[in-house]
Amino acid sequence: MRESAASRTAYLVAVRRAEHQVLDRPPVFEDPLSLRIMGPDFLAGINPGRHSRRQRLSRSFRAYMAVRSRYAEDELARAVSEGVRQYVVLGAGLDMFAYRNPHTDVGLRVFEVDHPATQAWKRECLVAAGIDAPPGSSFVAADFETHSLAEVLADTGFHFHQPAFFSWLGVVPYLTDQSFDQTMRFIAERPAGSAIVLDYSVPRTSLNTIEKMALDKLAVRVANVGEPLRLFFECPALAERLQTMGYRDLEDLGREEMNARYFTGRPDGLRVKSTLGRLLRASV
Repeated sequence: MRESAASRTAYLVAVRRAEHQVLDRPPVFEDPLSLRIMGPDFLAGINPGRHSRRQRLSRSFRAYMAVRSRYAEDELARAVSEGVRQYVVLGAGLDMFAYRNPHTDVGLRVFEVDHPATQAWKRECLVAAGIDAPPGSSFVAADFETHSLAEVLADTGFHFHQPAFFSWLGVVPYLTDQSFDQTMRFIAERPAGSAIVLDYSVPRTSLNTIEKMALDKLAVRVANVGEPLRLFFECPALAERLQTMGYRDLEDLGREEMNARYFTGRPDGLRVKSTLGRLLRASV
């Protein structure tokens, strides 16, 4: 991403999460603060009456944004029930978990790791929305291409000898392979009980014709804002790579698994339609 500018893709993801709270009933992922941080003008501009082809595509993308956040927080809740008390949100953007943390009573600490420019923008948004950073949360400025997690977490109160849960959503496709590898190896070295949920994209060759066209358009848009797509994985190859690092109990969800778990029986027909993005949980 551009060095001095906040992430444009982080803003677009926040838009979809906020729209989901209004347009999809019931929401798969409940996050009222995602509307508040976007401001009253944003809410007033949401128009549920539009039904263009672009809106239908946006709806599927919105479903994916919602389900990946829901999945990450479901897995976090499971980790907390098993004793984890540290949550590291990698590439936090406008993620609002820290400000509605339901696990404060058990002492869950939240570390938001993000690019300095995006983090500064988020702080401005929080001030404008009147949302205070709660005790037990920390901002950690980092660029995944130039900093290691070990380096940036060293002076934050993060306990390296205790297990931690990590989420890494909407980031991996924009990374180099080297920075992905470095971060995943750091997490693999955490104590037993640690885990990560991330999303990743499959190669263009794995998509059908319509999905290839959609990916090509997306690639142009994000490249134009300085955040080109760079990293794609075949499912079996990624699983083998992570197992080699020491990860175990991998769960990899594609479109069908996401829809079966989170969208079955919805009267509005909301579902994930693309096979481009997948969700993965890996434990240490």
